[in-house]
Amino acid sequence: MDPTVDGTLSGRFARGLALAPDRPALHADGVDLTYRELHELALVRAGSLLAGLPGRPPAVGVLAGKGPTAYASLLAGLYSGVTVVPLQPAFPAARTRRMIEAAGVGALLADDDALPALTALHEDGVRLPTLFAPGGQPMPALALDPDSALKAPQPTRPSDIAYVLFTSGSTGRPKGVPVTHANTAHYFQLLDQRYDFGPHDVFSQTFDLNFDCAMFDLFCAWGAGAAVVPVPARAYARLPEFVAERGMTVWFSTPSAITLVRRTGGLAPGALGSLRWSFFAGEALGCKDAGDWAAAAPGAALENLYGPTELTITITAHRWTPGRQPNDMVPIGAVHPGHDTLLLDPSGAPGTGDEGELCIAGPQLTPGYLDPADDAGRFLEHDGRRYYRTGDRVRRADDGGWHYLGRKDAQVQVHGIRVELAEVDAAARTCPGVEDAVTVAVPVDGTVELAVFHTGEPVPPARFARHLRALLPAAVVPRAYHHLDTLPLNANRKTDRRKLASRAAAMRQPAGGTHERRQESQ
Repeated sequence: MDPTVDGTLSGRFARGLALAPDRPALHADGVDLTYRELHELALVRAGSLLAGLPGRPPAVGVLAGKGPTAYASLLAGLYSGVTVVPLQPAFPAARTRRMIEAAGVGALLADDDALPALTALHEDGVRLPTLFAPGGQPMPALALDPDSALKAPQPTRPSDIAYVLFTSGSTGRPKGVPVTHANTAHYFQLLDQRYDFGPHDVFSQTFDLNFDCAMFDLFCAWGAGAAVVPVPARAYARLPEFVAERGMTVWFSTPSAITLVRRTGGLAPGALGSLRWSFFAGEALGCKDAGDWAAAAPGAALENLYGPTELTITITAHRWTPGRQPNDMVPIGAVHPGHDTLLLDPSGAPGTGDEGELCIAGPQLTPGYLDPADDAGRFLEHDGRRYYRTGDRVRRADDGGWHYLGRKDAQVQVHGIRVELAEVDAAARTCPGVEDAVTVAVPVDGTVELAVFHTGEPVPPARFARHLRALLPAAVVPRAYHHLDTLPLNANRKTDRRKLASRAAAMRQPAGGTHERRQESQ
């Protein structure tokens, strides 16, 4: 293999291509694509992209859902040798435009379902050359030209940025996280050593392509010659049948999926009998949920994974075994080999105990945010090493791994999506009639929902939610809205978020209520 491709994400697909050229690499929407077919589609798309531009752009956006062309577009972006920026078509156009501008995206690869998003971006002022096979889209069009197909993926260096993902930012704008080929090479090398994936495996793909855990699914599978099966929302109502029909052997999702499958009766003992690996990340995993899933998938090893985007997908792993109390949380496990850890005490100084804010240094660490101004307070230098401050409080476990204790700041996970509450606050304050707004997280069925308390005019919750859907990803739009004359203050004369969170939890309707329509005034 070309040494400039080996060790890259393109190189991982090349491994799968060599192992299983005529086996399925992807089964999506009833379409099967072999490794050879997906490779050839990506070469045509990458070549058409580069041939249609006057020069190589600094980054290419992949505006795609989970259809067959989404994966060909993602692979084509990597084959082009430039930085890939996965973009979610369901996001508000203004948010996507900010991501495009921040990452320096010079062209778009769009999948078959992206036309509404392209139209919305065009209306928001975006004018980018776009490869969109169906045609009829509003952007300047790049032609899909088989004669321009690349002969092979373009070479890259380990220090080159493979992709950029965006996390929530406390300033009200997303923060771009660049991940290099060296970051992913170290990560997947460790996973190759830890797991026994092979060509006969079939991986679930539950995460959107702009979520870093999607890279685990794709490149663990493709590096082993295995198949990837995107899981549509409708499949959760009959997940055991879906898993059995696809011959699925590897599952990866957020823990909130366990609650959903339990509600639909899908966690009967042995119901997920084809699975041999089960992975969960993005939220805290409870032992009861782990136990119920393990009973449904008795032949599967179950692992709890943890990792901020800044540390390349996941940075710890814990192999679960039964025996803990049902109300306990599953540990997040030990940090990957090759990395150093540091704990900070409540003052922010390096501590000597077994509990504190977790900081990690090592080869999976991002070089820094796209905007260097975002680095402040998130990275620190200690003993000649550069650490990322995760903002997560941990306690050392007896086996040397870590127990997750919660967030240090106002950042939460909502259905696996990391969000700064300050970003939701900032968006809520732009709603006409609102003077001030504070967002709190309310635990619900193993995940959290967001609730907004606001002052100013009593804004109808439906109008409030409609306004925020134009600014925020749908998954993090608050479910409840409460009007107050004034926001409560704590002893330090700061907004008492703890009191508001308790109040929101007490006021939450039973499951099944219409949360968007709740509002109080005082």
